[in-house]
Amino acid sequence: MFKWIDKSNYMGMFHNNSIHGKGTYVWSDGRKYNGDWKLNKMHGNGVFTWRDGRRYTGEYRDDKKHGYGEFYWPDGRYYKGEWKNGKQNGKGKYITMQGIERMGEW
Repeated sequence: MFKWIDKSNYMGMFHNNSIHGKGTYVWSDGRKYNGDWKLNKMHGNGVFTWRDGRRYTGEYRDDKKHGYGEFYWPDGRYYKGEWKNGKQNGKGKYITMQGIERMGEW
């Protein structure tokens, strides 16, 4: 395990002194990413969680949500669909706290 002075830590693979391959990074504020890395960036498939209960499971490119992903809020809402450059983009489905489904394009 590699630990930084701010109490962030990483456990996983390295390549040429870069976080690269599979691994888990935990930030000092409690955010956590477990998944694929490429040259110190989230890249590939992974799960990102926040201390407040939010969670994203899906694809990343260059540290941003990109491709298919699912985002869950602690109150029960969720979005399943496409992402581009860190934002909902393309076809997706949003489900409200009451379970009402809304299909659309973002």
